[in-house]
Amino acid sequence: MSDNTLSPRPAVNRLVPYSPGKPIEETKREFGLTDVIKLGSNENALGPSPKAVEAMKSALGELNLYPDGAAFTLKNALSERFGLPAGCITIGNGSDELIHYLGIAYLREGDNIVQGDPSFVRYESAAVLNDTECVKVPLKNLTYDLETMADAVNERTRMVFVCNPNNPTGTINTKAEVERLMDRVPDSALIVLDEAYCEYVGSPQYPDSIQYVKDGRNVIVLRTFSKIYGIAGLRVGYGLARPDIIRAVEQVREPFNVNSLAQVGATAALSDTEHLQRSASNNTEGKKAFYAAFEAMGLPYAPSEANFVFVDVKRDCRPVYMALLRKGVIVRTGDIFGLPTYLRVTIGTPEENQRFLSELKAILAA
Repeated sequence: MSDNTLSPRPAVNRLVPYSPGKPIEETKREFGLTDVIKLGSNENALGPSPKAVEAMKSALGELNLYPDGAAFTLKNALSERFGLPAGCITIGNGSDELIHYLGIAYLREGDNIVQGDPSFVRYESAAVLNDTECVKVPLKNLTYDLETMADAVNERTRMVFVCNPNNPTGTINTKAEVERLMDRVPDSALIVLDEAYCEYVGSPQYPDSIQYVKDGRNVIVLRTFSKIYGIAGLRVGYGLARPDIIRAVEQVREPFNVNSLAQVGATAALSDTEHLQRSASNNTEGKKAFYAAFEAMGLPYAPSEANFVFVDVKRDCRPVYMALLRKGVIVRTGDIFGLPTYLRVTIGTPEENQRFLSELKAILAA
């Protein structure tokens, strides 16, 4: 008698569900708190773009209509911003969704992907779901080791993921390093440049990935409105690549995958240069405050080009994390990334930063 028990594909059981940062309301309920700050999910502490909020308010009366499945207005705004044809742009429900679509479009059983480790967990998820091997190359000085990653590429490699700046470390790879990688990776593999935090980068050595797309290189650039634009709750990301790469993603994209308010909000946020500048300035000043305090406490940290800092508290991070939670400060533990003495801390407002630093100092001194 055959076993008719319903069960998912083996790949589904191998997936590790994404573990999001702890929500504010859950922390309040769990610890009986009324005042909680969240510095664990790399959100924009200044809130959403005011232009995005106003644009969405104006669009509320049209919620009975399906969204534009082609995201025409948003794509054209991005086209104008980057000087790329609309056919070089795809829109996702967050850039996470585009990673998922890339896996569906390009990965087959027996293939592999190459990525740095630790890094964003969704790369491995795309591999596992498509019965593809995930080759993880350890970071070097908390930075992607692109030379060793290029060494790991073989005839089965279909995608090479470069998170730049890297999450969770905030470090970047330079233009020279990225271009060396592109020269070494064969045309049978797609290089995925995940640049979720690129608007925060101040280094003149950061690569011009848009030019790689214009040059027709074998790359796709992933970016998001969830970070500096301050609309993470809307879930809007986008990919920039050659038209043939974009067509492959569009072939597997769900219809109406980005809702109407998200499209309207993202289009308005893209034009809000004042909010962008204020957010970048707040980030720069926050990093300075973190660096000075960590140095005074004798805590090593990774110099960051993102809106968070990865700091070594030089002890098991879990008790420190829990002690901060009890004080109403949410951060992210490094043990989930395989670095159990580290915390990843989002840069908040000046008041939030000071509160975190004061609580951390007291906890470590206890």
